[in-house]
Amino acid sequence: MQNLINVLSYGCIVVGLVFWFWGTWPLIGERSVLFKLHSLSVADTLGSISIVVGLLLQIPREWPLLILAILSLAIWNTMLGYVLAYCSSDRTQPGDPR
Repeated sequence: MQNLINVLSYGCIVVGLVFWFWGTWPLIGERSVLFKLHSLSVADTLGSISIVVGLLLQIPREWPLLILAILSLAIWNTMLGYVLAYCSSDRTQPGDPR
């Protein structure tokens, strides 16, 4: 049973690392900065959550802190995405002198 938990744990950690590198790859493309930031933040969030799940399988006695870390990652990165989208949007109204 312990071997299965170790395999699942290391599998989650490897998947997390793959997401990290996969999200970094679009940074060298020709797309817009917002597309690059979106790709990076989504892949970073999924990768980080996968790594924390792998840690949760390794050290289940720390589940309250690791669950808090997962929730914080999900909420923080979602809010950061909304803030970036709001800051980059054109907020001027038609007829506005700006």
